[in-house]
Amino acid sequence: MDITLSMAGDIPVLSLFGRLDALTSPLLEERLLPLLEDPRGARRLILEGAALTYVSSAGLRVFLLAHRRLAAEGGNLAFAGLTRQVLDLLQLAGLQDLFVIEESVEAAAGRLS
Repeated sequence: MDITLSMAGDIPVLSLFGRLDALTSPLLEERLLPLLEDPRGARRLILEGAALTYVSSAGLRVFLLAHRRLAAEGGNLAFAGLTRQVLDLLQLAGLQDLFVIEESVEAAAGRLS
């Protein structure tokens, strides 16, 4: 899995490439925690998943961790450009209403603003 960080205005965007599973979810968690723990850090975050091909239960756990931490600070987590497979997984797990889900980073940033 590869992860790149960019910004949509003042909102961090982590773009995810590849598989998010038990082997790679610690890498995502490692990249997320500094953003979530910094007192000046993000209260809004976008995960861009156009190149995210697979998410296991370990990956879902990282998504929920990020959501809980952001929500505790009055923030929110959004997904942008998810593949059909990942979107179907979120729906199957009953999580689609927990997150902001949009087709593009721009639309996700607009919903978080």
